[in-house]
Amino acid sequence: MIHLTKRQARQFLLLKHGLLGEYRFSGKQGIMDFVRQVGCIQYDPIDVCGKNAELVLQSRIEGFTKNMLGELLYNDRFLIDYPDKNLAIIPVEDWPYFERYRQAARQHAKRYPEMEMLTEQVRVHIQNRGALSSDDLKLDGNFSWRSAIHWSSGSNTSRSVLEQMYSTGELIIHHKKGTRKYYDIAGKHIQPNLLDAAEPLTGELEHHKWRVLRRIGAVGLLWNRASDAWLNIWGLKAEQRNEVFRQLLDEARIVAIAVEQLKDTLYCRAEDWPLIEAVLQNPSPKSRCELIAPLDNMIWDRKLINDLFGFDYTWEIYTPAIKRKFGYYVLPLLYGESLIGRSEVVAERKSGVLVVKNIWYENGIQPTKQMRTALNHCFQRFASFNECETVSIKS
Repeated sequence: MIHLTKRQARQFLLLKHGLLGEYRFSGKQGIMDFVRQVGCIQYDPIDVCGKNAELVLQSRIEGFTKNMLGELLYNDRFLIDYPDKNLAIIPVEDWPYFERYRQAARQHAKRYPEMEMLTEQVRVHIQNRGALSSDDLKLDGNFSWRSAIHWSSGSNTSRSVLEQMYSTGELIIHHKKGTRKYYDIAGKHIQPNLLDAAEPLTGELEHHKWRVLRRIGAVGLLWNRASDAWLNIWGLKAEQRNEVFRQLLDEARIVAIAVEQLKDTLYCRAEDWPLIEAVLQNPSPKSRCELIAPLDNMIWDRKLINDLFGFDYTWEIYTPAIKRKFGYYVLPLLYGESLIGRSEVVAERKSGVLVVKNIWYENGIQPTKQMRTALNHCFQRFASFNECETVSIKS
């Protein structure tokens, strides 16, 4: 059992995520390195000041532009839109590990005998016209389909069939225009050695071990308890999770960590041990100021973040306006080793202005001249990321 102070645990998380000190990740290669480290980044279509996946990357990747992510997804095909922790983006080489879910979708589709005729119509449409969206496709019938797999639910015939074919792996998302998804045949864009690969892991336990290890790597530190970090791992109840952690410890693939004042043991991946050794030396890395995405990997477990950083964050986008404490789309503010507050930022792209509607500092935070300079620099970079020319700070 390794013992860390809270500060050391915070440093470990921030250094692992490339959010403290000099930038660890740069350019398109940096995006790939980061996504492979975390396994997936969550996708959300809402775009107030950048979509969630873009916000995750802009805080870590030196020189990041939104076009870089689009190129990796839809030109290079090194990344792919695929359900993992809910809607997500994953490295395309991980495609085979999710074959068990596609098989389940295929079995589920057999309950709808009318589906085969409709899927054949889609194949003909795509063959004749190329990638298409549900708006381009007018299928006969009044068919609505809801998959056993959470990410697919059609509300009309065309959307239902496209999402069914996506869930079985026959189609992939070819590209997006805004929030509209365009689908194409998976075999045109995924290499046969990946597309046709058998599932690499035999049995549910081995699959659970792979996914739990991956989620620990996605956050950096996790505990063996109920957590949003485990979302969408089928069949992973407390009993299964306990066995997974027991075996991963026995196989020395994870390291147990006790953090001062925390009741629960935390765990990191064994391959991150050198970083644990580094923070045990109590370094003083250079501070940065970053805006953090609402569904950022590091804050998937909000209780853990509250325990380690003393920062209580709720994404209030689905909270009724009258009950919101802060705002519709509010981002945590990181400065150095602390989450110092949160900010509501809106990119008014027509006028080219990034509007900082408000900044709420945490109790006890008194902005210094150095902090304000770092904040201004952060907002200037964030404006460039959103292709805005000027920054307007209202508060």
